[in-house]
This record gives sequence, structure tokens and C-alpha cells, in this order.
Amino acid sequence: MVFTAQQIAGFTGGTVEGNPEATISTFAKIEEGVEGALSFLANPQYEHYIYETKSSIVLVNNDFQPSKEIKATLVRVPNAYESVAKLLQLYQSMQQKRVGIDSLAFIDKSAKIGENCYIGPFVAIAEDVEIGEGCVIHPHVTIGRGAKIGANTEIYSNAVIYHGCKVGNNCVLHAGCVIGADGFGFAPTPEGYDKIPQIGIVTIEDNVEIGANTCVDRSTMGSTIVRKGVKIDNLCQVAHNVEVGKNTVMSAQAGIAGSSKIGEWCMLGGQVGIAGHLVVGDKTMFGAKCGLTGGNIARKGNVQLMGYPSQIHKDWQKSQVGVRQLPEIMKDIQLLKKEIEELKNKQ
Repeated sequence: MVFTAQQIAGFTGGTVEGNPEATISTFAKIEEGVEGALSFLANPQYEHYIYETKSSIVLVNNDFQPSKEIKATLVRVPNAYESVAKLLQLYQSMQQKRVGIDSLAFIDKSAKIGENCYIGPFVAIAEDVEIGEGCVIHPHVTIGRGAKIGANTEIYSNAVIYHGCKVGNNCVLHAGCVIGADGFGFAPTPEGYDKIPQIGIVTIEDNVEIGANTCVDRSTMGSTIVRKGVKIDNLCQVAHNVEVGKNTVMSAQAGIAGSSKIGEWCMLGGQVGIAGHLVVGDKTMFGAKCGLTGGNIARKGNVQLMGYPSQIHKDWQKSQVGVRQLPEIMKDIQLLKKEIEELKNKQ
């Protein structure tokens, strides 16, 4: 598929600077640009690449001011990063989807499969499963009895959806993710630990994306819930009875302990840890490796937190200044102690 700069500008609401008939048929990073490719510049630290890139068209922000001549045709848009995301979505939607059921797939007779689905080899679909139309299920996926999958959802290889769990429409579950494994519930006894049966389910609402090898555990009772629009990176852990609010995003290796409630539009950086039974308000932002251990610091929301244990961002910055000064402070303390000892000895 070939697109002109003018067509791209029309789709993104941008304006062309250069040749409106310049064409592209692929995408490339600006530093790896080739003729016929579309690139974008959103981060100023990559600006030097735009003067030497071989890409035919480059998306830039409206306020971009070049310092040298640029050979590529520019398409100026309000937000280059958002615009390239929309174009990539358009490109992906135009790719032909696979349809059909492979002869090596196992599907129980009681399962209901919607129209225009693709089910790959060695997929195992248990009894009473319901799968909506237009789903793509890659090889070696396992879907347990009574699970329900919405329309146009894509599930990659080796993902497992346990019995009774629900996945909404337009979701993406990446390779190796596990939806509905038992929550970590054990009661200590003099002889060891008695397992507490986890009889609940997991509910994944619409437009959710869950990364590779991420786990969302089933609830003890009721449901662990991942609300609409949530995006979860690889290697994350969502424990039993957690609720993740709409449009919240979680970076790699983040973990939420049991029964915590996360608000809407929150952002969790890499390796963020949230202890159990806590409430996090809407639009709370956690910096990488932040640890929320308790208290009300995040309950009201609209706050940016850093560090372990969590602190308001500005307070954390001040404390880090003190931490960097500790070696000198320790030297000063040792000198003061020495002077005090000398004064004592003179008395």
C-alpha cells in the first residue's frame, strides 16, 4: 500500500511542507530511514537525524523549527507521536486477517465459536467456552471451561485463560500471559500452610492489552477486575481481588498485591510495587521502583509519587539531595566528634 504526503496530512490533520506527492509504503525509525519510508520526530534529542535521514516523509510537531536544510518532505501535526500511532493502527487494520480453524486445534463440541475467527494448531478450547466473532487465537493457547472471549480479541501463543474467566472485546493478550491462575492465598497453621480455595474469576473488560508473561490472578471470591482501556506491560503481576481502573497503564515488572484498588488514568512505572488492601486515587503517577506500603498518600489521587517508601515527588527530590550529601555530612560529624573529645580532654 502506497500513501502520499497529502493523504497522510489529510488523515492526521496536518500540513505538508515539501512535495505533497511524495510517497511512502513502509515505516522506519528516523535514524534508520530509507527511501519510501515514513518516520517521525517527537523527541528533540533525535533532531540531528532529521537532517540526514533517507526517509521520504517525516512527521514533526507544528512548533518544530529546523536549524538546517531537510531533504525529506515534512508533515506538520499537533502531536507527531500520536499521529504516527494512528497511522500504525491504520496500517495494521488494513492487513488481511487469517480466518479458519486449523485441523490440529482441539475444540470441545459444546464450545461456541463466532464467525470469521482464526484458531491455530494445538489450541485447546474446553467445554462451554464462548468466543466472539473475528477473534485470532494463535497456536498453543489454552482456554478453560466456561471462559468467555469477546469479539475481535487476539490471543498470542502459549497464553492461558483459566476456567470461568471473561475477556472483553478488542483485547490483546500477548504470549505466555496467564489469566485466572489461583490467587496467593494460604492460611498458616502449626503444620504449615492450608490453601484457601480461590473460587472467583478474572474479568478483563474491553480494549485491554496485557503483555507477555504477565499474570492476572483469579479472586478468592467475586472477581479480579481489569477495567476498559487498561494497558499492562510484560512481566507484571495483578493479584487476587485487585481492581485496576479504566485507562490505567503499568510498565514492566510492576506488581499489585491482593485486594488493592487502583483508580482511573493512573501510571505505574517499571518495578512499581503496591502493597495489599490499599486504595489509589485517579491520575496517580508512580515513578520507577516506587513502593506504596500504606497510608493515605495516594488515596485522593492527582499526585506524583517517587521512591520507597513512596513520597510526594518534590519531597523525594529534596531527600535525594540530602542523600547525596551524606558522605560529606558523615565526615563533618566525625570531625565534630573529634573536636568534642579534644575539648573534653582539656577540661
